[in-house]
Amino acid sequence: MQLFAPVNLGALALSNRVVMAPLTRLRAGDAGVPNDLLVEHYRQRATLGLIVTEGTFPSPVSRAYPGQPGIVTAEQIAGWRRVTEAVHAEGGIIVMQLMHGGRVTHPDIIEGLTPVAPSAIAIDGETHTPLGKKRYPEPRALEADELPGVTEEIVQAARNAIEAGFDGVEVHSANGYLLHEFLSPVSNVRTDAYGGSPANRARFGIETVTAVAEAIGADRVGIRISPSHNIQDVFETDEAETKATYDALIDGIAPLGLAYLSVLHSDPAGELVQDLRARFGGPLMVNSGFGQLTTRDEAMEFVKADHADVVAVGRQVIANPDLVARWRDDRELNEPNPSTFYGATGEGYTDYPALAI
Repeated sequence: MQLFAPVNLGALALSNRVVMAPLTRLRAGDAGVPNDLLVEHYRQRATLGLIVTEGTFPSPVSRAYPGQPGIVTAEQIAGWRRVTEAVHAEGGIIVMQLMHGGRVTHPDIIEGLTPVAPSAIAIDGETHTPLGKKRYPEPRALEADELPGVTEEIVQAARNAIEAGFDGVEVHSANGYLLHEFLSPVSNVRTDAYGGSPANRARFGIETVTAVAEAIGADRVGIRISPSHNIQDVFETDEAETKATYDALIDGIAPLGLAYLSVLHSDPAGELVQDLRARFGGPLMVNSGFGQLTTRDEAMEFVKADHADVVAVGRQVIANPDLVARWRDDRELNEPNPSTFYGATGEGYTDYPALAI
């Protein structure tokens, strides 16, 4: 069964092709420092071929949620080092997802700072803050001369991740956060070199991923995208426009030789994703999205039919820390409990039972 066979993603040597998808869980407290809960949570899941951490903020203004971990301070780096040591002790491989939240935040979350974005356009909705639910504020449009500094914050976060013992990083350019905001003609209405045409909207992402690859080695860097996901008011509803934008992004990073391309999409086997895979020319990780649970049969078929090299799995990994063994032997699965996906305790985080050995 190919799903359980080894595979290399750049410098990452996976023992199987089932990947822990990045999963926001909000257990890192006010200071964003990984604690005992995070150490145990990731340790339990070390038999996955690869762990991709929850989105981790690279600068104070980029934090999207209370309880989200960071990779900025010495304490955060030390906390993550405990996580990587625990995962490595169990034989696992782990990369950090670097996530700049962009406008997906609130001053109450980022110590009174003003959220930043490609353009001064607010999300139409509310977010959870330490002081209750509040409407998203209008963000401040980043000036062109500020963008290299934002890139450098992400680059430094990648260096910090390597210092903390990570095997690599994944640059988050999906799900409505900053790099994704630059890609959409709805959230990015700039008229400078970073807006307007598909090539211009892809420019900031290309520059950032290139800089991260140069800093820590391209074969330790992945990127996640979610074309046409239409989440958090980052709308990509024009098929031709979306294809042109992502073609430009992938054409700009393909020469780097990255470890992998991760695509969150409802139809991973479809023309859009498979065409981007061909343009990328390297390993493809697929995730079939938030709509339904990824099943064993679906994951096996993606790999068997050569629609993907590896499959990222979310909720099934939350509920089954030993998912690889359960899927490999076709054993019964624990059911995920959505009411405990987010929180501050170990309930629904470290207390799902493993198989009896």
